[in-house]
Amino acid sequence: MTLAIAEPRSGSDAGFARLLREWRQKRRMSQLELALASGVSQRHVSFLESGRSNPSRNMILQLSETLDVPLRDRNLWLTAAGFAPIFRTRALDDPQMGQVMNAVRMMLTAHEPFPAIALDRAWNVRMSNRPFDQLGTMLGEDIWARVGGDQRNLMRLFFHPLGIRPFITNWSSVGPLMWRRARKEAETLDGREMKAVLEDLEPLQEPGILWSPSDTALMPVMPFSLLIQGVSLSMFAVVATFGTAQDVTADELRIETLFPADPETEAVFRGLRPRSVDNPGRSCQDSDPL
Repeated sequence: MTLAIAEPRSGSDAGFARLLREWRQKRRMSQLELALASGVSQRHVSFLESGRSNPSRNMILQLSETLDVPLRDRNLWLTAAGFAPIFRTRALDDPQMGQVMNAVRMMLTAHEPFPAIALDRAWNVRMSNRPFDQLGTMLGEDIWARVGGDQRNLMRLFFHPLGIRPFITNWSSVGPLMWRRARKEAETLDGREMKAVLEDLEPLQEPGILWSPSDTALMPVMPFSLLIQGVSLSMFAVVATFGTAQDVTADELRIETLFPADPETEAVFRGLRPRSVDNPGRSCQDSDPL
Protein backbone atom coordinates (compact mmCIF):
# COMPACT_ATOMS: atom_id res chain seq x y z
CA MET A 1 0.00 0.00 0.00
CA THR A 2 1.44 3.39 -1.01
CA LEU A 3 1.76 5.95 1.77
CA ALA A 4 0.81 9.61 1.27
CA ILE A 5 4.37 10.59 2.12
CA ALA A 6 7.04 9.04 -0.05
CA GLU A 7 10.44 9.71 -1.46
CA PRO A 8 10.62 12.40 -4.19
CA ARG A 9 10.22 10.92 -7.62
CA SER A 10 10.12 12.08 -11.24
CA GLY A 11 6.95 12.07 -13.31
CA SER A 12 3.59 13.74 -12.77
CA ASP A 13 4.09 14.48 -9.05
CA ALA A 14 7.47 16.10 -9.70
CA GLY A 15 5.80 18.19 -12.41
CA PHE A 16 3.13 19.40 -10.01
CA ALA A 17 5.74 20.19 -7.37
CA ARG A 18 7.61 22.38 -9.83
CA LEU A 19 4.44 24.17 -10.96
CA LEU A 20 3.38 24.87 -7.38
CA ARG A 21 6.79 26.24 -6.47
CA GLU A 22 7.00 28.39 -9.60
CA TRP A 23 3.54 29.91 -9.12
CA ARG A 24 4.17 30.60 -5.44
CA GLN A 25 7.34 32.43 -6.42
CA LYS A 26 5.53 34.32 -9.19
CA ARG A 27 3.04 35.58 -6.59
CA ARG A 28 5.98 36.43 -4.29
CA MET A 29 4.63 34.39 -1.41
CA SER A 30 6.61 32.36 1.09
CA GLN A 31 5.53 28.83 1.97
CA LEU A 32 4.24 30.19 5.28
CA GLU A 33 2.22 32.94 3.58
CA LEU A 34 0.69 30.43 1.17
CA ALA A 35 -0.10 28.08 4.04
CA LEU A 36 -1.85 30.79 6.06
CA ALA A 37 -3.80 32.10 3.05
CA SER A 38 -4.98 28.66 1.93
CA GLY A 39 -5.58 27.05 5.32
CA VAL A 40 -2.95 24.36 4.71
CA SER A 41 -0.07 23.62 7.05
CA GLN A 42 3.33 24.95 6.03
CA ARG A 43 4.72 21.43 6.45
CA HIS A 44 2.26 20.08 3.90
CA VAL A 45 3.06 22.88 1.45
CA SER A 46 6.75 22.05 1.85
CA PHE A 47 6.10 18.35 1.25
CA LEU A 48 4.02 19.12 -1.86
CA GLU A 49 6.77 21.30 -3.32
CA SER A 50 9.43 18.68 -2.68
CA GLY A 51 7.32 15.85 -4.11
CA ARG A 52 7.27 14.01 -0.76
CA SER A 53 3.48 14.30 -0.57
CA ASN A 54 0.95 13.66 -3.35
CA PRO A 55 -1.77 16.31 -3.79
CA SER A 56 -5.45 15.49 -3.85
CA ARG A 57 -7.65 17.01 -6.52
CA ASN A 58 -9.28 19.31 -3.96
CA MET A 59 -5.89 20.40 -2.65
CA ILE A 60 -4.80 21.37 -6.17
CA LEU A 61 -7.93 23.46 -6.66
CA GLN A 62 -7.56 25.03 -3.22
CA LEU A 63 -3.94 26.09 -3.71
CA SER A 64 -4.46 27.26 -7.29
CA GLU A 65 -7.41 29.39 -6.17
CA THR A 66 -5.31 30.96 -3.41
CA LEU A 67 -2.53 31.74 -5.89
CA ASP A 68 -5.04 33.09 -8.44
CA VAL A 69 -3.75 30.71 -11.11
CA PRO A 70 -5.52 31.12 -14.49
CA LEU A 71 -7.89 28.30 -15.39
CA ARG A 72 -5.74 27.12 -18.30
CA ASP A 73 -2.83 26.61 -15.90
CA ARG A 74 -5.04 24.96 -13.29
CA ASN A 75 -5.73 22.30 -15.89
CA LEU A 76 -1.96 21.86 -16.24
CA TRP A 77 -1.66 21.43 -12.48
CA LEU A 78 -4.34 18.73 -12.52
CA THR A 79 -2.75 16.91 -15.46
CA ALA A 80 0.72 17.08 -13.89
CA ALA A 81 -0.65 15.41 -10.76
CA GLY A 82 -2.42 12.67 -12.70
CA PHE A 83 -5.95 14.07 -12.73
CA ALA A 84 -8.16 14.95 -15.68
CA PRO A 85 -8.53 18.67 -16.48
CA ILE A 86 -11.91 20.09 -15.47
CA PHE A 87 -12.04 23.54 -17.09
CA ARG A 88 -13.23 23.55 -20.70
CA THR A 89 -11.88 25.76 -23.47
CA ARG A 90 -14.77 26.80 -25.69
CA ALA A 91 -14.54 28.69 -28.97
CA LEU A 92 -15.96 32.19 -28.95
CA ASP A 93 -18.74 31.06 -31.32
CA ASP A 94 -19.71 28.10 -29.11
CA PRO A 95 -23.44 28.36 -28.22
CA GLN A 96 -22.58 28.07 -24.52
CA MET A 97 -20.44 31.19 -24.85
CA GLY A 98 -23.42 33.17 -26.15
CA GLN A 99 -24.17 34.95 -22.88
CA VAL A 100 -20.53 35.90 -22.37
CA MET A 101 -20.14 37.28 -25.87
CA ASN A 102 -23.43 39.18 -25.66
CA ALA A 103 -22.19 40.77 -22.44
CA VAL A 104 -18.90 41.73 -24.15
CA ARG A 105 -20.76 43.29 -27.10
CA MET A 106 -22.98 45.25 -24.73
CA MET A 107 -19.96 46.57 -22.83
CA LEU A 108 -18.14 47.60 -26.00
CA THR A 109 -21.21 49.23 -27.51
CA ALA A 110 -22.13 51.00 -24.28
CA HIS A 111 -18.65 52.56 -24.18
CA GLU A 112 -19.15 54.36 -27.48
CA PRO A 113 -18.28 56.96 -28.66
CA PHE A 114 -14.94 55.97 -27.08
CA PRO A 115 -12.77 53.01 -28.21
CA ALA A 116 -13.00 49.62 -26.52
CA ILE A 117 -11.73 46.13 -27.34
CA ALA A 118 -11.86 42.57 -26.02
CA LEU A 119 -8.45 40.87 -25.83
CA ASP A 120 -7.35 37.28 -25.23
CA ARG A 121 -4.37 36.49 -23.04
CA ALA A 122 -1.92 36.98 -25.92
CA TRP A 123 -3.24 40.52 -26.56
CA ASN A 124 -5.05 39.47 -29.74
CA VAL A 125 -8.09 41.65 -30.46
CA ARG A 126 -11.13 39.35 -30.43
CA MET A 127 -13.79 42.04 -30.63
CA SER A 128 -13.77 45.79 -31.11
CA ASN A 129 -16.28 48.61 -31.22
CA ARG A 130 -16.67 51.10 -34.05
CA PRO A 131 -14.60 53.96 -32.49
CA PHE A 132 -11.61 51.62 -32.09
CA ASP A 133 -11.89 50.62 -35.75
CA GLN A 134 -12.12 54.30 -36.72
CA LEU A 135 -8.98 55.01 -34.72
CA GLY A 136 -7.22 52.22 -36.61
CA THR A 137 -8.36 53.67 -39.92
CA MET A 138 -6.85 57.02 -38.94
CA LEU A 139 -3.51 55.20 -38.61
CA GLY A 140 -3.88 53.81 -42.13
CA GLU A 141 -6.10 51.24 -43.82
CA ASP A 142 -3.17 48.78 -43.87
CA ILE A 143 -2.16 49.28 -40.22
CA TRP A 144 -2.61 45.62 -39.23
CA ALA A 145 -0.80 44.38 -42.33
CA ARG A 146 2.10 46.73 -41.56
CA VAL A 147 2.68 45.34 -38.07
CA GLY A 148 2.51 41.71 -39.22
CA GLY A 149 1.18 38.60 -37.55
CA ASP A 150 -1.88 36.50 -38.34
CA GLN A 151 -3.98 38.21 -35.64
CA ARG A 152 -4.85 41.79 -34.78
CA ASN A 153 -2.33 41.89 -31.97
CA LEU A 154 -2.16 44.90 -29.65
CA MET A 155 1.50 44.34 -28.79
CA ARG A 156 2.42 44.45 -32.46
CA LEU A 157 0.26 47.56 -32.90
CA PHE A 158 2.15 49.40 -30.14
CA PHE A 159 5.68 48.06 -30.41
CA HIS A 160 6.19 47.56 -34.14
CA PRO A 161 7.97 50.58 -35.71
CA LEU A 162 5.31 50.71 -38.44
CA GLY A 163 2.41 50.62 -35.96
CA ILE A 164 1.08 53.28 -33.61
CA ARG A 165 4.44 54.06 -32.04
CA PRO A 166 5.41 56.95 -34.40
CA PHE A 167 2.12 58.67 -33.54
CA ILE A 168 2.59 58.56 -29.74
CA THR A 169 4.13 61.84 -28.62
CA ASN A 170 4.99 60.65 -25.08
CA TRP A 171 6.45 57.30 -26.15
CA SER A 172 9.52 57.64 -23.90
CA SER A 173 7.19 57.56 -20.89
CA VAL A 174 4.54 55.13 -22.12
CA GLY A 175 6.78 52.64 -23.92
CA PRO A 176 8.76 51.32 -20.92
CA LEU A 177 5.61 50.94 -18.81
CA MET A 178 3.76 49.00 -21.49
CA TRP A 179 6.77 46.81 -22.26
CA ARG A 180 7.19 45.91 -18.59
CA ARG A 181 3.48 45.17 -18.34
CA ALA A 182 3.66 42.87 -21.36
CA ARG A 183 6.77 41.10 -20.03
CA LYS A 184 5.19 40.67 -16.60
CA GLU A 185 2.01 39.19 -18.07
CA ALA A 186 4.00 36.85 -20.30
CA GLU A 187 5.91 35.54 -17.29
CA THR A 188 3.02 35.45 -14.84
CA LEU A 189 0.59 33.77 -17.23
CA ASP A 190 3.25 31.51 -18.72
CA GLY A 191 2.05 32.74 -22.09
CA ARG A 192 4.08 31.06 -24.82
CA GLU A 193 2.36 33.01 -27.59
CA MET A 194 2.96 36.29 -25.79
CA LYS A 195 6.61 35.43 -25.26
CA ALA A 196 7.02 34.57 -28.95
CA VAL A 197 5.56 37.94 -29.99
CA LEU A 198 7.78 39.81 -27.53
CA GLU A 199 10.86 37.94 -28.75
CA ASP A 200 9.94 38.95 -32.29
CA LEU A 201 9.49 42.60 -31.29
CA GLU A 202 12.39 42.99 -28.86
CA PRO A 203 15.11 43.54 -31.53
CA LEU A 204 13.00 46.43 -32.88
CA GLN A 205 12.96 48.32 -29.57
CA GLU A 206 15.28 51.07 -28.42
CA PRO A 207 17.31 50.21 -25.29
CA GLY A 208 15.50 52.91 -23.33
CA ILE A 209 12.18 51.16 -23.85
CA LEU A 210 13.50 47.83 -22.65
CA TRP A 211 15.40 48.94 -19.57
CA SER A 212 14.51 52.53 -18.69
CA PRO A 213 13.02 53.12 -15.21
CA SER A 214 10.07 55.49 -15.16
CA ASP A 215 9.01 57.85 -12.38
CA THR A 216 5.61 58.18 -14.05
CA ALA A 217 4.66 54.81 -12.55
CA LEU A 218 3.66 56.85 -9.47
CA MET A 219 0.82 58.50 -11.41
CA PRO A 220 -2.75 57.15 -10.96
CA VAL A 221 -3.04 56.51 -14.69
CA MET A 222 -0.65 56.88 -17.60
CA PRO A 223 -2.31 58.63 -20.55
CA PHE A 224 -0.79 58.12 -23.97
CA SER A 225 -0.86 61.11 -26.27
CA LEU A 226 -1.28 60.78 -30.03
CA LEU A 227 -0.88 63.12 -32.96
CA ILE A 228 -2.70 61.66 -35.97
CA GLN A 229 -3.41 63.66 -39.14
CA GLY A 230 -2.93 66.88 -37.16
CA VAL A 231 -5.43 65.78 -34.47
CA SER A 232 -4.16 65.56 -30.88
CA LEU A 233 -5.62 62.79 -28.70
CA SER A 234 -4.87 61.87 -25.10
CA MET A 235 -6.34 58.68 -23.61
CA PHE A 236 -5.88 56.17 -20.81
CA ALA A 237 -7.06 52.56 -20.48
CA VAL A 238 -9.20 50.77 -17.90
CA VAL A 239 -9.15 46.95 -17.87
CA ALA A 240 -12.03 44.66 -16.81
CA THR A 241 -12.15 40.86 -16.57
CA PHE A 242 -14.72 38.15 -15.79
CA GLY A 243 -14.22 37.49 -12.08
CA THR A 244 -16.31 34.30 -11.88
CA ALA A 245 -15.39 32.63 -15.16
CA GLN A 246 -15.43 28.81 -15.19
CA ASP A 247 -14.32 28.47 -18.82
CA VAL A 248 -10.74 28.97 -19.96
CA THR A 249 -11.69 31.24 -22.87
CA ALA A 250 -13.91 33.45 -20.70
CA ASP A 251 -11.26 33.52 -17.97
CA GLU A 252 -8.67 34.83 -20.45
CA LEU A 253 -10.86 37.50 -22.02
CA ARG A 254 -10.41 41.06 -20.84
CA ILE A 255 -12.08 44.29 -21.84
CA GLU A 256 -9.91 47.34 -22.41
CA THR A 257 -11.86 50.59 -22.50
CA LEU A 258 -10.13 53.80 -23.55
CA PHE A 259 -11.18 57.05 -21.89
CA PRO A 260 -10.38 60.62 -22.97
CA ALA A 261 -7.77 62.23 -20.73
CA ASP A 262 -8.81 65.78 -21.61
CA PRO A 263 -11.91 67.64 -22.86
CA GLU A 264 -10.43 68.14 -26.33
CA THR A 265 -10.06 64.39 -26.90
CA GLU A 266 -13.59 63.80 -25.63
CA ALA A 267 -14.91 66.36 -28.11
CA VAL A 268 -13.05 64.69 -30.99
CA PHE A 269 -14.57 61.26 -30.33
CA ARG A 270 -18.05 62.65 -29.75
CA GLY A 271 -17.78 64.45 -33.07
CA LEU A 272 -16.82 61.20 -34.86
CA ARG A 273 -19.73 59.21 -33.47
CA PRO A 274 -21.53 57.31 -36.27
CA ARG A 275 -23.81 54.85 -34.50
CA SER A 276 -26.57 52.64 -35.85
CA VAL A 277 -29.74 53.43 -33.92
CA ASP A 278 -31.71 50.54 -35.46
CA ASN A 279 -29.22 47.86 -34.45
CA PRO A 280 -26.50 49.17 -32.09
CA GLY A 281 -25.22 45.66 -31.38
CA ARG A 282 -23.72 45.51 -34.87
CA SER A 283 -21.29 48.30 -33.97
CA CYS A 284 -18.90 45.64 -32.60
CA GLN A 285 -16.60 43.72 -34.90
CA ASP A 286 -15.73 40.11 -34.02
CA SER A 287 -12.42 38.60 -35.03
CA ASP A 288 -12.07 34.97 -36.03
CA PRO A 289 -13.20 32.55 -33.29
CA LEU A 290 -10.57 30.97 -31.08
